[in-house]
Amino acid sequence: MTGLLLRGARLAPGEAPVDLAVTDGIVGGDRGGEVVDLGGRLVLPGLWDNHVHFDQWALAQSGLDLSSATSAAHAVRLIAEHLPAADTDVVVVHGFRDGLWPDSPTAALLDAVAPDRPVVALSADLHSGWFNTAALQCFSLAQHPTGLLTEIEFMPIMNDVQRVDPAVLDRRVDAAARAAAARGVVGVTDFEIADNRASWTRRVAAGADVLRVRCGIWPRWLDEALADGVRTGDDVPGTGGLVTVGPLKVIVDGSLGTRTAYCHDPYPSGGHGVLSVRPDELCALMSRASTGGLDTAIHAIGDRACEQVLDAFAATGSRGSVEHAQLVAGKDFPRFAELGVVASVQPAHVHDDVDLAEMYWPGRTGRAFPYGTLLASGAALALGSDAPVAPLDPWLTLAAAVDRTLPDGRVWHPEHEIPWEAALSASTGGRTRVRAGDVADLVVLDTDEIPTAGAALAVTPVWATMVGGRWTWRG
Repeated sequence: MTGLLLRGARLAPGEAPVDLAVTDGIVGGDRGGEVVDLGGRLVLPGLWDNHVHFDQWALAQSGLDLSSATSAAHAVRLIAEHLPAADTDVVVVHGFRDGLWPDSPTAALLDAVAPDRPVVALSADLHSGWFNTAALQCFSLAQHPTGLLTEIEFMPIMNDVQRVDPAVLDRRVDAAARAAAARGVVGVTDFEIADNRASWTRRVAAGADVLRVRCGIWPRWLDEALADGVRTGDDVPGTGGLVTVGPLKVIVDGSLGTRTAYCHDPYPSGGHGVLSVRPDELCALMSRASTGGLDTAIHAIGDRACEQVLDAFAATGSRGSVEHAQLVAGKDFPRFAELGVVASVQPAHVHDDVDLAEMYWPGRTGRAFPYGTLLASGAALALGSDAPVAPLDPWLTLAAAVDRTLPDGRVWHPEHEIPWEAALSASTGGRTRVRAGDVADLVVLDTDEIPTAGAALAVTPVWATMVGGRWTWRG
Protein backbone atom coordinates (compact mmCIF):
# COMPACT_ATOMS: atom_id res chain seq x y z
CA MET A 1 0.00 0.00 0.00
CA THR A 2 1.35 3.42 -0.95
CA GLY A 3 0.16 6.60 0.76
CA LEU A 4 0.46 10.33 0.38
CA LEU A 5 -0.98 13.12 2.50
CA LEU A 6 -1.71 16.45 0.84
CA ARG A 7 -1.81 18.86 3.77
CA GLY A 8 -3.75 22.09 3.46
CA ALA A 9 -5.66 21.25 0.26
CA ARG A 10 -8.49 23.65 -0.62
CA LEU A 11 -11.20 21.75 -2.52
CA ALA A 12 -13.23 24.79 -3.59
CA PRO A 13 -12.70 28.56 -3.50
CA GLY A 14 -13.69 29.98 -0.11
CA GLU A 15 -13.63 26.64 1.68
CA ALA A 16 -11.25 25.97 4.55
CA PRO A 17 -8.23 23.81 3.69
CA VAL A 18 -8.34 20.11 4.59
CA ASP A 19 -5.86 17.25 4.65
CA LEU A 20 -6.36 15.03 1.60
CA ALA A 21 -5.14 11.44 1.69
CA VAL A 22 -4.21 9.50 -1.43
CA THR A 23 -3.84 5.74 -1.07
CA ASP A 24 -2.86 3.37 -3.89
CA GLY A 25 -3.86 5.97 -6.47
CA ILE A 26 -7.27 6.67 -4.93
CA VAL A 27 -8.43 9.72 -2.98
CA GLY A 28 -9.02 8.74 0.67
CA GLY A 29 -7.90 5.88 2.84
CA ASP A 30 -4.77 5.59 5.02
CA ARG A 31 -3.10 8.88 5.96
CA GLY A 32 0.38 7.41 6.12
CA GLY A 33 3.27 8.00 3.74
CA GLU A 34 4.80 11.15 2.26
CA VAL A 35 3.41 14.50 3.41
CA VAL A 36 3.22 17.42 0.95
CA ASP A 37 2.13 20.80 2.29
CA LEU A 38 -0.08 22.58 -0.28
CA GLY A 39 -0.44 25.71 1.81
CA GLY A 40 -4.12 26.23 1.02
CA ARG A 41 -3.73 25.81 -2.73
CA LEU A 42 -6.80 24.81 -4.73
CA VAL A 43 -7.02 21.15 -5.76
CA LEU A 44 -9.30 20.23 -8.68
CA PRO A 45 -9.96 17.09 -10.69
CA GLY A 46 -7.31 16.70 -13.38
CA LEU A 47 -8.13 18.10 -16.80
CA TRP A 48 -8.68 16.22 -20.04
CA ASP A 49 -8.29 17.45 -23.59
CA ASN A 50 -10.96 15.50 -25.40
CA HIS A 51 -9.72 16.14 -28.95
CA VAL A 52 -6.02 16.19 -29.88
CA HIS A 53 -3.94 15.20 -32.90
CA PHE A 54 -0.93 14.48 -30.75
CA ASP A 55 1.74 13.74 -33.36
CA GLN A 56 0.77 16.82 -35.35
CA TRP A 57 0.80 18.93 -32.18
CA ALA A 58 4.24 17.65 -31.20
CA LEU A 59 5.69 18.22 -34.66
CA ALA A 60 4.23 21.71 -34.90
CA GLN A 61 6.21 22.78 -31.82
CA SER A 62 9.49 22.66 -33.72
CA GLY A 63 8.46 24.16 -37.07
CA LEU A 64 7.73 27.60 -38.49
CA ASP A 65 4.34 28.91 -37.39
CA LEU A 66 2.53 30.82 -40.15
CA SER A 67 -0.49 31.82 -38.09
CA SER A 68 0.60 35.48 -38.08
CA ALA A 69 0.74 35.69 -41.89
CA THR A 70 -1.80 38.18 -43.27
CA SER A 71 -1.46 37.18 -46.92
CA ALA A 72 0.08 34.52 -49.11
CA ALA A 73 2.85 36.95 -49.99
CA HIS A 74 3.53 37.55 -46.29
CA ALA A 75 3.64 33.81 -45.66
CA VAL A 76 6.15 33.36 -48.48
CA ARG A 77 8.42 36.00 -46.93
CA LEU A 78 8.30 34.18 -43.60
CA ILE A 79 9.10 30.89 -45.32
CA ALA A 80 12.02 32.46 -47.19
CA GLU A 81 13.51 33.65 -43.88
CA HIS A 82 13.06 30.15 -42.42
CA LEU A 83 14.58 28.14 -45.27
CA PRO A 84 18.29 28.55 -44.37
CA ALA A 85 17.68 27.02 -40.94
CA ALA A 86 15.48 24.13 -42.15
CA ASP A 87 17.31 20.79 -41.98
CA THR A 88 14.86 18.33 -43.56
CA ASP A 89 14.60 17.12 -47.14
CA VAL A 90 11.02 18.35 -47.35
CA VAL A 91 10.57 21.66 -45.55
CA VAL A 92 7.26 21.51 -43.65
CA VAL A 93 5.78 24.59 -42.01
CA HIS A 94 2.55 24.92 -40.11
CA GLY A 95 -0.53 26.95 -39.37
CA PHE A 96 -1.45 29.12 -42.34
CA ARG A 97 -4.96 30.59 -42.32
CA ASP A 98 -5.90 31.79 -45.79
CA GLY A 99 -9.61 32.35 -45.32
CA LEU A 100 -9.22 36.11 -44.97
CA TRP A 101 -6.17 36.58 -47.21
CA PRO A 102 -6.43 39.02 -50.15
CA ASP A 103 -4.38 36.67 -52.34
CA SER A 104 -4.34 32.94 -52.96
CA PRO A 105 -1.63 30.46 -51.97
CA THR A 106 -0.15 28.94 -55.14
CA ALA A 107 2.80 26.78 -56.05
CA ALA A 108 4.19 29.63 -58.14
CA LEU A 109 4.45 31.92 -55.11
CA LEU A 110 6.48 29.33 -53.20
CA ASP A 111 8.58 28.55 -56.26
CA ALA A 112 9.84 32.13 -56.25
CA VAL A 113 11.73 31.51 -52.98
CA ALA A 114 12.25 27.73 -53.22
CA PRO A 115 12.52 26.73 -56.88
CA ASP A 116 14.26 23.40 -56.25
CA ARG A 117 13.64 22.51 -52.61
CA PRO A 118 10.33 20.80 -51.66
CA VAL A 119 8.23 23.03 -49.38
CA VAL A 120 4.83 22.18 -47.91
CA ALA A 121 2.76 24.45 -45.68
CA LEU A 122 0.03 22.78 -43.62
CA SER A 123 -3.07 24.80 -42.92
CA ALA A 124 -4.00 25.53 -39.32
CA ASP A 125 -7.07 23.30 -39.57
CA LEU A 126 -5.12 20.43 -41.23
CA HIS A 127 -7.65 20.31 -44.06
CA SER A 128 -5.33 21.66 -46.76
CA GLY A 129 -1.71 21.70 -47.79
CA TRP A 130 0.14 24.28 -49.89
CA PHE A 131 2.89 22.73 -52.07
CA ASN A 132 5.54 24.22 -54.27
CA THR A 133 6.34 22.55 -57.59
CA ALA A 134 9.26 20.57 -56.17
CA ALA A 135 7.02 19.18 -53.42
CA LEU A 136 4.27 18.33 -55.91
CA GLN A 137 6.82 16.35 -57.92
CA CYS A 138 8.11 14.69 -54.76
CA PHE A 139 4.63 13.36 -53.97
CA SER A 140 3.70 12.47 -57.58
CA LEU A 141 1.35 15.42 -57.92
CA ALA A 142 3.14 17.28 -60.68
CA GLN A 143 -0.05 17.88 -62.65
CA HIS A 144 -1.89 19.64 -59.82
CA PRO A 145 -3.16 22.96 -61.20
CA THR A 146 -2.55 25.25 -58.19
CA GLY A 147 -0.48 23.56 -55.51
CA LEU A 148 -3.22 24.00 -52.90
CA LEU A 149 -4.61 20.57 -52.00
CA THR A 150 -7.73 20.28 -49.86
CA GLU A 151 -9.76 17.56 -48.15
CA ILE A 152 -9.79 14.14 -49.83
CA GLU A 153 -6.89 15.00 -52.15
CA PHE A 154 -4.76 16.14 -49.18
CA MET A 155 -5.73 13.94 -46.21
CA PRO A 156 -4.33 10.64 -47.58
CA ILE A 157 -0.83 12.10 -47.99
CA MET A 158 -0.69 14.35 -44.91
CA ASN A 159 1.27 11.83 -42.85
CA ASP A 160 3.63 11.13 -45.75
CA VAL A 161 4.46 14.82 -45.92
CA GLN A 162 5.71 14.72 -42.33
CA ARG A 163 7.39 11.33 -42.34
CA VAL A 164 9.55 11.30 -39.20
CA ASP A 165 11.67 8.57 -37.64
CA PRO A 166 9.54 7.01 -34.86
CA ALA A 167 12.25 7.57 -32.25
CA VAL A 168 12.43 11.28 -33.13
CA LEU A 169 8.65 11.56 -33.15
CA ASP A 170 8.35 9.83 -29.78
CA ARG A 171 10.85 12.23 -28.20
CA ARG A 172 8.83 15.17 -29.46
CA VAL A 173 5.58 13.59 -28.28
CA ASP A 174 7.08 12.99 -24.83
CA ALA A 175 8.15 16.64 -24.60
CA ALA A 176 4.67 17.78 -25.64
CA ALA A 177 3.07 15.42 -23.11
CA ARG A 178 5.22 16.81 -20.29
CA ALA A 179 4.31 20.36 -21.33
CA ALA A 180 0.64 19.37 -21.19
CA ALA A 181 1.10 17.88 -17.72
CA ALA A 182 2.61 21.18 -16.61
CA ARG A 183 -0.74 22.79 -17.49
CA GLY A 184 -2.78 20.33 -15.43
CA VAL A 185 -3.60 17.84 -18.17
CA VAL A 186 -4.03 14.26 -16.96
CA GLY A 187 -5.39 12.76 -20.18
CA VAL A 188 -6.11 13.23 -23.86
CA THR A 189 -8.22 11.65 -26.55
CA ASP A 190 -5.77 11.21 -29.40
CA PHE A 191 -7.29 11.41 -32.87
CA GLU A 192 -4.01 11.28 -34.75
CA ILE A 193 -4.41 9.52 -38.10
CA ALA A 194 -2.25 6.59 -37.05
CA ASP A 195 -2.33 3.17 -35.42
CA ASN A 196 -2.66 4.86 -32.05
CA ARG A 197 -2.86 1.68 -30.00
CA ALA A 198 0.51 0.57 -31.34
CA SER A 199 2.08 4.04 -31.08
CA TRP A 200 1.15 4.59 -27.46
CA THR A 201 2.03 1.04 -26.44
CA ARG A 202 5.53 1.69 -27.80
CA ARG A 203 5.74 5.04 -26.05
CA VAL A 204 4.64 3.79 -22.65
CA ALA A 205 7.13 0.91 -22.90
CA ALA A 206 9.81 3.57 -23.44
CA GLY A 207 8.75 5.49 -20.33
CA ALA A 208 6.05 7.89 -21.53
CA ASP A 209 3.88 7.85 -18.41
CA VAL A 210 2.63 11.37 -17.71
CA LEU A 211 -0.73 11.21 -19.52
CA ARG A 212 -3.67 8.90 -19.84
CA VAL A 213 -4.57 8.39 -23.50
CA ARG A 214 -7.76 7.31 -25.20
CA CYS A 215 -6.75 6.00 -28.62
CA GLY A 216 -8.97 7.02 -31.49
CA ILE A 217 -9.41 4.33 -34.16
CA TRP A 218 -9.67 5.38 -37.79
CA PRO A 219 -11.49 3.34 -40.45
CA ARG A 220 -8.14 2.13 -41.83
CA TRP A 221 -7.54 0.26 -38.53
CA LEU A 222 -11.16 -0.71 -37.78
CA ASP A 223 -10.88 -4.28 -39.09
CA GLU A 224 -7.85 -4.90 -36.91
CA ALA A 225 -9.60 -3.51 -33.82
CA LEU A 226 -12.68 -5.64 -34.45
CA ALA A 227 -10.55 -8.72 -35.04
CA ASP A 228 -8.76 -8.07 -31.75
CA GLY A 229 -12.13 -7.84 -30.00
CA VAL A 230 -11.30 -4.54 -28.29
CA ARG A 231 -14.07 -2.30 -27.00
CA THR A 232 -14.13 1.36 -26.14
CA GLY A 233 -12.81 1.77 -22.60
CA ASP A 234 -10.69 -1.40 -22.60
CA ASP A 235 -7.15 -1.12 -21.33
CA VAL A 236 -4.50 -1.47 -24.03
CA PRO A 237 -2.21 -4.33 -22.94
CA GLY A 238 1.29 -3.36 -21.91
CA THR A 239 0.41 0.19 -20.88
CA GLY A 240 -0.33 -0.29 -17.19
CA GLY A 241 -3.84 1.10 -17.56
CA LEU A 242 -2.63 4.45 -18.88
CA VAL A 243 -3.85 3.82 -22.43
CA THR A 244 -7.37 2.77 -23.30
CA VAL A 245 -9.30 2.08 -26.48
CA GLY A 246 -11.17 5.13 -27.72
CA PRO A 247 -13.89 5.56 -30.34
CA LEU A 248 -13.95 5.08 -34.08
CA LYS A 249 -13.15 8.45 -35.67
CA VAL A 250 -14.67 9.44 -39.02
CA ILE A 251 -14.44 12.79 -40.83
CA VAL A 252 -17.55 13.49 -42.91
CA ASP A 253 -17.02 17.12 -43.97
CA GLY A 254 -14.42 19.84 -44.21
CA SER A 255 -13.73 22.92 -42.14
CA LEU A 256 -14.69 26.56 -41.88
CA GLY A 257 -11.11 27.74 -42.45
CA THR A 258 -10.88 25.83 -45.73
CA ARG A 259 -14.48 26.76 -46.62
CA THR A 260 -15.40 23.12 -47.00
CA ALA A 261 -17.66 22.53 -43.97
CA TYR A 262 -20.85 21.00 -45.37
CA CYS A 263 -23.70 23.48 -44.90
CA HIS A 264 -27.36 23.87 -45.78
CA ASP A 265 -26.81 27.36 -47.17
CA PRO A 266 -24.24 28.05 -49.88
CA TYR A 267 -21.01 29.90 -49.30
CA PRO A 268 -20.82 33.45 -50.72
CA SER A 269 -18.66 32.15 -53.58
CA GLY A 270 -21.00 29.20 -54.21
CA GLY A 271 -21.14 25.58 -53.19
CA HIS A 272 -22.20 23.98 -49.92
CA GLY A 273 -18.85 22.54 -48.86
CA VAL A 274 -17.55 18.99 -49.02
CA LEU A 275 -19.25 15.79 -47.88
CA SER A 276 -16.43 13.25 -47.80
CA VAL A 277 -18.40 10.26 -46.47
CA ARG A 278 -21.89 9.48 -47.79
CA PRO A 279 -24.65 8.82 -45.22
CA ASP A 280 -24.93 5.15 -46.20
CA GLU A 281 -21.17 4.67 -45.87
CA LEU A 282 -21.22 6.40 -42.50
CA CYS A 283 -24.05 4.24 -41.20
CA ALA A 284 -22.23 1.11 -42.30
CA LEU A 285 -19.05 2.15 -40.48
CA MET A 286 -20.92 3.17 -37.34
CA SER A 287 -22.95 -0.05 -37.29
CA ARG A 288 -19.84 -2.21 -37.59
CA ALA A 289 -18.11 -0.29 -34.83
CA SER A 290 -21.14 -0.34 -32.55
CA THR A 291 -21.70 -4.06 -33.02
CA GLY A 292 -18.06 -4.59 -32.02
CA GLY A 293 -18.38 -2.48 -28.87
CA LEU A 294 -16.78 0.70 -30.16
CA ASP A 295 -18.22 4.17 -29.64
CA THR A 296 -18.04 6.55 -32.58
CA ALA A 297 -16.68 10.10 -32.82
CA ILE A 298 -17.83 11.77 -36.00
CA HIS A 299 -16.31 15.02 -37.27
CA ALA A 300 -19.09 17.35 -38.44
CA ILE A 301 -18.58 21.12 -38.67
CA GLY A 302 -21.27 22.42 -41.04
CA ASP A 303 -24.95 22.31 -40.09
CA ARG A 304 -25.86 19.96 -42.93
CA ALA A 305 -23.09 17.59 -41.88
CA CYS A 306 -24.27 17.74 -38.25
CA GLU A 307 -27.81 16.89 -39.35
CA GLN A 308 -26.65 13.88 -41.34
CA VAL A 309 -24.42 12.64 -38.53
CA LEU A 310 -27.27 12.88 -36.03
CA ASP A 311 -29.42 10.99 -38.53
CA ALA A 312 -26.75 8.28 -38.59
CA PHE A 313 -26.70 8.05 -34.79
CA ALA A 314 -30.48 7.70 -34.85
CA ALA A 315 -30.38 5.03 -37.56
CA THR A 316 -27.62 2.93 -36.00
CA GLY A 317 -28.21 3.39 -32.27
CA SER A 318 -24.50 4.07 -31.86
CA ARG A 319 -23.03 5.74 -28.78
CA GLY A 320 -20.57 8.57 -29.13
CA SER A 321 -20.01 12.16 -30.10
CA VAL A 322 -20.27 14.76 -32.78
CA GLU A 323 -16.81 16.31 -32.96
CA HIS A 324 -16.82 20.11 -33.45
CA ALA A 325 -20.53 20.88 -34.13
CA GLN A 326 -19.49 24.40 -35.11
CA LEU A 327 -22.73 25.23 -36.95
CA VAL A 328 -25.97 23.56 -35.90
CA ALA A 329 -29.44 23.94 -37.41
CA GLY A 330 -32.07 25.10 -34.91
CA LYS A 331 -34.11 21.90 -35.19
CA ASP A 332 -31.07 19.76 -34.38
CA PHE A 333 -30.11 21.17 -30.98
CA PRO A 334 -32.51 18.96 -28.96
CA ARG A 335 -31.48 15.86 -30.89
CA PHE A 336 -28.11 15.65 -29.10
CA ALA A 337 -29.82 14.98 -25.77
CA GLU A 338 -32.57 12.86 -27.32
CA LEU A 339 -29.99 10.57 -28.93
CA GLY A 340 -27.50 10.69 -26.05
CA VAL A 341 -24.86 12.10 -28.37
CA VAL A 342 -22.06 14.16 -26.80
CA ALA A 343 -21.18 17.53 -28.33
CA SER A 344 -17.38 17.48 -28.32
CA VAL A 345 -16.39 21.09 -28.93
CA GLN A 346 -13.28 23.28 -28.98
CA PRO A 347 -14.05 26.75 -27.58
CA ALA A 348 -10.67 28.33 -28.34
CA HIS A 349 -11.53 28.16 -32.05
CA VAL A 350 -13.87 31.08 -31.48
CA HIS A 351 -10.87 33.39 -31.11
CA ASP A 352 -9.51 32.37 -34.51
CA ASP A 353 -12.70 31.89 -36.49
CA VAL A 354 -15.00 34.79 -35.64
CA ASP A 355 -14.21 36.80 -38.76
CA LEU A 356 -14.37 33.68 -40.91
CA ALA A 357 -17.81 32.87 -39.51
CA GLU A 358 -19.04 36.42 -40.16
CA MET A 359 -17.78 36.27 -43.75
CA TYR A 360 -18.70 32.73 -44.77
CA TRP A 361 -21.72 32.02 -42.55
CA PRO A 362 -23.48 35.41 -42.74
CA GLY A 363 -26.75 35.63 -40.84
CA ARG A 364 -26.09 32.31 -39.08
CA THR A 365 -23.51 33.19 -36.45
CA GLY A 366 -26.14 33.03 -33.69
CA ARG A 367 -25.94 29.26 -34.03
CA ALA A 368 -22.19 29.06 -34.65
CA PHE A 369 -19.97 27.67 -31.90
CA PRO A 370 -23.30 27.41 -30.02
CA TYR A 371 -22.20 26.05 -26.65
CA GLY A 372 -24.84 27.89 -24.65
CA THR A 373 -27.70 26.58 -26.77
CA LEU A 374 -26.30 23.06 -26.78
CA LEU A 375 -26.03 23.12 -22.99
CA ALA A 376 -29.52 24.60 -22.56
CA SER A 377 -30.96 21.91 -24.84
CA GLY A 378 -29.61 19.21 -22.52
CA ALA A 379 -26.60 18.13 -24.56
CA ALA A 380 -23.62 16.71 -22.71
CA LEU A 381 -20.49 18.67 -23.59
CA ALA A 382 -16.87 17.57 -23.81
CA LEU A 383 -14.19 20.23 -24.23
CA GLY A 384 -10.93 19.97 -26.12
CA SER A 385 -8.43 21.94 -28.16
CA ASP A 386 -8.13 20.12 -31.51
CA ALA A 387 -4.39 20.76 -31.13
CA PRO A 388 -2.52 21.81 -33.22
CA VAL A 389 -5.48 23.83 -34.49
CA ALA A 390 -5.48 25.51 -31.06
CA PRO A 391 -2.86 25.08 -28.32
CA LEU A 392 -3.06 22.06 -26.03
CA ASP A 393 -3.78 24.14 -22.94
CA PRO A 394 -7.02 23.43 -21.05
CA TRP A 395 -7.04 26.87 -19.45
CA LEU A 396 -7.30 28.54 -22.86
CA THR A 397 -10.15 26.14 -23.62
CA LEU A 398 -11.95 26.88 -20.35
CA ALA A 399 -11.44 30.64 -20.70
CA ALA A 400 -12.99 30.68 -24.18
CA ALA A 401 -15.91 28.54 -22.98
CA VAL A 402 -16.92 30.80 -20.09
CA ASP A 403 -16.14 34.19 -21.66
CA ARG A 404 -16.80 35.11 -25.31
CA THR A 405 -14.69 38.25 -25.09
CA LEU A 406 -12.21 38.25 -27.96
CA PRO A 407 -8.61 39.42 -27.73
CA ASP A 408 -9.60 42.68 -29.45
CA GLY A 409 -12.28 43.36 -26.83
CA ARG A 410 -15.33 42.38 -28.87
CA VAL A 411 -17.92 40.23 -27.08
CA TRP A 412 -19.22 37.75 -29.63
CA HIS A 413 -22.56 36.05 -28.98
CA PRO A 414 -22.30 36.00 -25.18
CA GLU A 415 -25.46 33.87 -25.07
CA HIS A 416 -23.16 30.95 -25.81
CA GLU A 417 -20.95 31.41 -22.76
CA ILE A 418 -21.33 28.49 -20.38
CA PRO A 419 -21.03 28.52 -16.58
CA TRP A 420 -17.72 27.63 -14.95
CA GLU A 421 -19.08 24.45 -13.35
CA ALA A 422 -20.37 23.21 -16.71
CA ALA A 423 -17.06 23.98 -18.41
CA LEU A 424 -15.06 22.24 -15.67
CA SER A 425 -17.35 19.20 -15.79
CA ALA A 426 -16.89 19.01 -19.57
CA SER A 427 -13.10 19.01 -19.07
CA THR A 428 -12.90 16.38 -16.32
CA GLY A 429 -15.30 13.64 -17.35
CA GLY A 430 -18.06 15.05 -15.15
CA ARG A 431 -16.17 15.86 -11.93
CA THR A 432 -16.36 19.37 -10.50
CA ARG A 433 -14.62 18.72 -7.17
CA VAL A 434 -12.35 16.11 -5.63
CA ARG A 435 -14.16 13.48 -3.57
CA ALA A 436 -13.20 10.38 -1.59
CA GLY A 437 -13.08 7.32 -3.80
CA ASP A 438 -12.02 9.23 -6.93
CA VAL A 439 -9.02 8.11 -8.91
CA ALA A 440 -6.27 10.51 -7.84
CA ASP A 441 -5.95 12.36 -11.16
CA LEU A 442 -5.54 15.86 -9.74
CA VAL A 443 -4.32 19.34 -10.57
CA VAL A 444 -3.01 21.65 -7.83
CA LEU A 445 -3.28 25.34 -8.71
CA ASP A 446 -0.83 27.92 -7.45
CA THR A 447 -3.77 29.96 -6.18
CA ASP A 448 -6.69 29.55 -3.80
CA GLU A 449 -9.36 30.80 -6.20
CA ILE A 450 -10.54 30.55 -9.80
CA PRO A 451 -10.09 33.69 -11.90
CA THR A 452 -13.45 34.75 -13.30
CA ALA A 453 -12.42 36.73 -16.39
CA GLY A 454 -11.42 34.81 -19.49
CA ALA A 455 -8.04 36.46 -19.92
CA ALA A 456 -7.05 35.73 -16.31
CA LEU A 457 -8.46 32.20 -16.44
CA ALA A 458 -6.36 31.44 -19.54
CA VAL A 459 -3.13 31.92 -17.57
CA THR A 460 -4.19 30.13 -14.38
CA PRO A 461 -0.96 28.99 -12.68
CA VAL A 462 -0.51 25.25 -12.12
CA TRP A 463 1.60 24.13 -9.14
CA ALA A 464 1.46 20.35 -9.67
CA THR A 465 -0.29 17.57 -11.56
CA MET A 466 -0.95 14.00 -10.46
CA VAL A 467 -2.07 10.89 -12.38
CA GLY A 468 -3.15 7.85 -10.40
CA GLY A 469 -1.58 9.21 -7.22
CA ARG A 470 1.75 9.81 -8.98
CA TRP A 471 3.20 13.27 -9.56
CA THR A 472 3.56 13.90 -13.29
CA TRP A 473 4.64 17.51 -12.84
CA ARG A 474 5.64 19.69 -9.90
CA GLY A 475 6.61 23.33 -10.24
